[in-house]
Amino acid sequence: MTTATVSRWARRFVFTGALFLLGWALAALVGTPRRVEVVLVLFGFVLHTVFGKGYSLVPVYFDRELAVARAPLVQFPLSVGGTALLALDGLRASPAWAGAVGALCWSLGVLVFAGSLLWTVRGDLSGAATGTGSVNAHRQALDRVANAFVPVALVYLLLGSYGVLAVETGLPVLFDGGGARASHLLAAGTGALFVFAVGFRLLPRFFVASPPRFAPVLVFPAAAGGPLLIATYLPSGQWFRLGAVLEATAVVAFAIVLGVLSYRSERRRVGFCGVLAGAVCGCLGVGLGLQFALGGLQPGLGLAHARLNLVGFLGLTIVGVSYQFYPPAVGTFPGAGDRTALGAIACLLVGLVLGVTGLAFDAPGIELLGGVIALAGAVAHVWLLGGLFRERANR
Repeated sequence: MTTATVSRWARRFVFTGALFLLGWALAALVGTPRRVEVVLVLFGFVLHTVFGKGYSLVPVYFDRELAVARAPLVQFPLSVGGTALLALDGLRASPAWAGAVGALCWSLGVLVFAGSLLWTVRGDLSGAATGTGSVNAHRQALDRVANAFVPVALVYLLLGSYGVLAVETGLPVLFDGGGARASHLLAAGTGALFVFAVGFRLLPRFFVASPPRFAPVLVFPAAAGGPLLIATYLPSGQWFRLGAVLEATAVVAFAIVLGVLSYRSERRRVGFCGVLAGAVCGCLGVGLGLQFALGGLQPGLGLAHARLNLVGFLGLTIVGVSYQFYPPAVGTFPGAGDRTALGAIACLLVGLVLGVTGLAFDAPGIELLGGVIALAGAVAHVWLLGGLFRERANR
């Protein structure tokens, strides 16, 4: 499979992720169960984007070519179908077999993804070979550190996916088999750790600035250890609290890094708005997580915590970085441009904030308004990516 073919499959995963984001916005607007929201935004949006960019970026970052050329082709229907069935299983009138079949399809897709990438980087799991060009030679040490945590994120992906499979099929469970534990492994262990690892490689280049030297020491060890402690000891106890502190440390430190990069950079790109907004949402999300760890879960705030982390931190960061990879201004279709991209980011952010406010203060009207605005942002994002990808395919 050529590099162009891998890039084409990467775009398919990314666009499918955007469609799942739209599905989340619709589901949140009509009030589907929390489990459905989590599946659509975490499994559908966040992890499908991780799959797409993982296939195209990880081999390059390890100075390799994708070893299993047909892996994206095999995985795509498994991951899409598995996500759809897992979301369907969260509805009241779902078929009895939907959860088990969905978890099996999802897990098989994850095995294809993780297996192909691990086989690609075999012999260099520490990431010593970075493919860093001479222009960025001063970033090589940071690139090596970031590479080293990609396999850790893949291990979390395997653990979390097995947790989902065990819950749905009756296999021996991990961490008491709780769905929330598997979600934390996938969200914090895979999603956030991928954002940190890829972010430390991409964002200094996007901003054309250097992060503080202390940043990797604060972010990566905490991000690698926090999810395991949270998943193991959820919902209480001193080790759970330590996990929450570690995860909060990683997210807040990463947010500080982004603030420093933005301050030092002379560039102003629309995608940066999404990345910075995601960092702010991440700080709010882990702040709620710390509150839960120290004072117990409060009614109504659990979903707010999930949305701030999944749609806010991970989601807005992904949207922002997407506009760096696929600049809206190069499109020639109606609505293409930075204004629409900024509108998509703003609507997702404002809609999220209003939705979380409505949940926190038990104000359904505010939550509904936030849902409508977030839906508009998701529609705009799908429109932009769809148009950009269609024009690329026609070239």
